[in-house]
Amino acid sequence: MTMNKADETAPVNPLRAGVTGRCPRCGEGRLFSGFLRLAESCDHCGLDYRFADAGDGPAVFVILIIGFVVVGLALWLEVSTGAPLWLHAVLWVPLTLILSLVALRLLKGQLIALQYRNKAAEGRLDTAE
Repeated sequence: MTMNKADETAPVNPLRAGVTGRCPRCGEGRLFSGFLRLAESCDHCGLDYRFADAGDGPAVFVILIIGFVVVGLALWLEVSTGAPLWLHAVLWVPLTLILSLVALRLLKGQLIALQYRNKAAEGRLDTAE
């Protein structure tokens, strides 16, 4: 009987694996082949990533979290200083883009790692009568 490399290791912390973009099973291989594109499989333990479907979840979380932070900061700046519109554009547009891109990758990796750990699968209806 052959032992898989992943069977020899301790369980991987899904928070660490997701944030660092590592395989949710072994914690060593790369999860992403590009900035947001998933690799086909882990190059260390061979886990097939076809199970992973984060869907629109990361985008929704990014919109809600980053939107709350940026709008709150923009409102605070406007109320406290009455800053001109050009200053708002110079500050908040780049900050929103940078924070959104960083958060999107982190949250996508996190949701995929949690999906693997909790053995989440697509919902199915029981059609047996």
